[in-house]
Amino acid sequence: MSKNVIGFMLIDAPHSALNNAGNDYSDRTDNMVKVKTIWKGGKSYPYVSGQALRYWWRETLESKFNWEMSPIVRDKKIAFTSANPIDYPDDDMFGYMRALSKKEGGTVTRRSVLSNSPLVSVVGQNPSNDFGVMARHEGDPVPYEHEFYSTILKGIFSINLDTAGKFYTKETTGYRNMYPDLVKLAEEKGLTNTDDAWVLDYETRIKRVEDIIKALPYLYGGAKQAAHLTDVTPKFLILTSIDGGNHFLMNIIKEEEKGAKLDIEALKEVLNDYKDILLTKVYIGFRKGFLNNKTSEQLEELSKENDKIVLGSINQIVDEFNKEIPKLVEK
Repeated sequence: MSKNVIGFMLIDAPHSALNNAGNDYSDRTDNMVKVKTIWKGGKSYPYVSGQALRYWWRETLESKFNWEMSPIVRDKKIAFTSANPIDYPDDDMFGYMRALSKKEGGTVTRRSVLSNSPLVSVVGQNPSNDFGVMARHEGDPVPYEHEFYSTILKGIFSINLDTAGKFYTKETTGYRNMYPDLVKLAEEKGLTNTDDAWVLDYETRIKRVEDIIKALPYLYGGAKQAAHLTDVTPKFLILTSIDGGNHFLMNIIKEEEKGAKLDIEALKEVLNDYKDILLTKVYIGFRKGFLNNKTSEQLEELSKENDKIVLGSINQIVDEFNKEIPKLVEK
């Protein structure tokens, strides 16, 4: 089994078009921009791709937490990072793939320490069309359209604490992280060498995990922000750590006619079913005004019934949960 941080979040998107699918040339204009959607049970659900969320996360880590990002090299139709997780924390936490020559060591890949789902609308939507024109020029105005929606987006993520800052030599896809020049750098930097991995120092591994979590209250990004400004920081967040890889928090929010609702009974059930693998308390944060009073009261009651529940604001529970990280990361 492996130790993982698992998280669940809700993002309020009241008038948004955060991830677009591009032009739909079948519509009445040649420049109709569609939002990304998936279909389920005959309903359309807008979503933000997992790749887009990871981009927001990277941008926040670079600007707010001063991460030095791995330089990107483009060669014709392919692009790759430096594949150097020792110097660049994003290569460590977000993974990489790079095809080196045989002389350089061959193809290396690193499985991402951070895994995340797309952010998917909790409720089915028929996105609205917004019609506009570009008329700041002589001649006829140029019409255009784009879609936007009002919903709550949900997503999950996990951080593998056992692989953060550990770089493997296994001949297995995702675990052949090392190549001769990187081994040489590891030796120069004084990394610990185990049977099948080179390991960064304890403090650096802790910091990289903590920064990923600290970034959550500061996430920013998304398309159409000039016209549909949306705060994409989580308004509801659950953080805990487990001995295992299964993510059991995905189905605690249900769709209702009036919108999204926290299924408090479903939350109680999964916390009881998986209490044996919990390594920490369960930290639940929410912004006041986002959840209705009944939901807030239910959470307060749950925290009284279960001493493993810690409630607070988003920033408070991020700070409190991060105090657990040094106990979870292996020295």
